[in-house]
Amino acid sequence: MTRNRRVLTAIAGCCAALLLAACESNGTEGSGSSAATGKPVTGGVLRAVEISEPRNLDPALLQNTLQGTALLGNALYGNLMVTDQKTGAIEYRMATDFSSKDGGNTFTLTLRKGLKFSDGSALDAAAVKYNWDRLKDPSLGSDSQPYASVVKSTKVVDATTLDVTLGRPTPLYGEQVVTTAMNWIASPAALKKGANSFDTAPVGAGPFTLKSWTRGGALSLVRNTTYYDAPKPYLDGITLTTATDAQQRVNTLTSGGADLGVETDWESLAKDRTAGLTVTTVPSGGGRFLTLNTKRAPFDDVRARQAVSEALDIDALNSAVYEGKAETAQGLFPKNSPYYNDVALHTYDKQAAQKLFDELAADGKPVTFTFTTFPTDKALAEAVQAQLGAYKNVTVKINTVDWSESGKVYGQKQYDMLTSTAFFLDPEPALSAAFSGKSPRNASFVSDARLDAALQKGSSATTDTERAAAYKTVSERLAALSPAILIARTAQAAVTKKVGGVVLDGSGSPLPAELWLTK
Repeated sequence: MTRNRRVLTAIAGCCAALLLAACESNGTEGSGSSAATGKPVTGGVLRAVEISEPRNLDPALLQNTLQGTALLGNALYGNLMVTDQKTGAIEYRMATDFSSKDGGNTFTLTLRKGLKFSDGSALDAAAVKYNWDRLKDPSLGSDSQPYASVVKSTKVVDATTLDVTLGRPTPLYGEQVVTTAMNWIASPAALKKGANSFDTAPVGAGPFTLKSWTRGGALSLVRNTTYYDAPKPYLDGITLTTATDAQQRVNTLTSGGADLGVETDWESLAKDRTAGLTVTTVPSGGGRFLTLNTKRAPFDDVRARQAVSEALDIDALNSAVYEGKAETAQGLFPKNSPYYNDVALHTYDKQAAQKLFDELAADGKPVTFTFTTFPTDKALAEAVQAQLGAYKNVTVKINTVDWSESGKVYGQKQYDMLTSTAFFLDPEPALSAAFSGKSPRNASFVSDARLDAALQKGSSATTDTERAAAYKTVSERLAALSPAILIARTAQAAVTKKVGGVVLDGSGSPLPAELWLTK
């Protein structure tokens, strides 16, 4: 079977009791009083709570992830393409086609005719070219730069057609467009006026436009009356606020202070369910990892990495950190995935771990390292420290740094262990970004020829059988090299009360054009 869809289709957590206690086929659950049913209702201003506050409104600098600013990006700029949350298939929005006839070396992007930005100017192939070319500039600092840089060149054929040549065959490149800032197109003329001007009056073609923005406070959006897909959007507007604290998000939603919240915290989702709120999830593979820096001691020695992996009881971490609410996993893929294999990335074996710690100490290399953590993961760091404290010849220190220091931490590579995420619907681009020796996002810095070859094969293959074989090799190499320890699947959910049209795109972001409020 060829692949033109995301792989985890509708495997909503009926098969994972920790993910959904009582689920429907679309991954939505909630009490009858909290769920909106029936035909869409027009009007009303939705109050939404996001996890991350935007620093600017440039689409290239917004993060197209649930925990980032995807809801805002989708609202202001719309989407070239989305993914169906039940089947995983790519669906077209402002684009009508993005296909390749040569195995992923070249693609042709076709746009709808007559698309307009909110200022009335044309959203055409030239505008897409400008945005995609701009994303490739490393000085811009976009998270999407590694993915946009796969594009070798673009050529405007006519107003609705853009020919795209890639630097390497990537048959599923459409998946990368959907999950990055490449999916958001802004007015080139507005961008050229500079950051300050653009933040005051961003020009996109999404379902909403900016009304006002108080930095550190609320961001107010109003309906774009020229949106191409009338009668959408159904809402008159959206008010966005930010709550980085998980309990604060729960309190805001349960007290009626917000209609919709995005959530990545397992404990919070359990509380939301108990409160009778509607929880809509997306299934995913991969998850949260304890990532080990393989370029410096002690984890430049594979024995140290294996020792720590075998020493940790993941179920005990789940109980200590997530009150047992997280979905733990042994391998990269859920059993319902066409790429599932039985390779365990982690095996808990206290005796084997102690033997390795003793062996390293005898070689004059006792394991001493620092867990660099951000405030939200401090409990996890303390739980890891406590577990490893039961072993001889291993010492763990904790260094808690503010989120504002994350760029410095990653950029200077001055850490031994930290948490990272590599969750996905389709394995690409997430797995290659996390573990390829050529990836700038590879936080473990692992570099292995066999691993890289398997990742490349998984990215370029066009059948499930070929990709499954490639990803089994990926799993085997990760198990052998132990650059990261999988501790839990990643929670990706929207929590709502009396909100209809909750459709989760990409990595779990609600599509604002579809949302509506009950009267």
